[in-house]
Amino acid sequence: MDDTPPLTSEELAEVKALIDTWLNDRLVDNPVLASVEYDADPGFNQHRWLARLLGEEKESIMLHFTLKQRMLHFETYVVAQPEENHAAFYEYFLRRNRKLVGVAFCVGHEDAVYLTGALPAAEINEVALDRILGTVWVAVEESFQPALRIGFASRFKK
Repeated sequence: MDDTPPLTSEELAEVKALIDTWLNDRLVDNPVLASVEYDADPGFNQHRWLARLLGEEKESIMLHFTLKQRMLHFETYVVAQPEENHAAFYEYFLRRNRKLVGVAFCVGHEDAVYLTGALPAAEINEVALDRILGTVWVAVEESFQPALRIGFASRFKK
């Protein structure tokens, strides 16, 4: 059970402002970050952002951030459920999880693969946000093409 006290309204506003500033600064100085949208009416005392990252292997990566009273949650859709080689496809992602820190591949809606993570709200700073962005980008970029070749192998045969 998490006994971390929730952030006060003031602390939550400070963390939101930190994330807003960090995202706006990255839009200027990081060519990987293409756009950011803020959900102005998320309700339930939480804040949400959608950051579009430009990839090389995967054209774009939509990274969702959700700041709640105790945690910053983040996730991105990686790839659809496989058409074939189901066991090998999901095994690939389970094995990739061993190399990751702070994020994990998981099965989500319609058996698609997502990359998810969370960080205590009290630990959010620019270094942590940079680490999240970099980790998500590298994990998706390194896994996307190999996963396609496993789960959609017949499409790659000539």
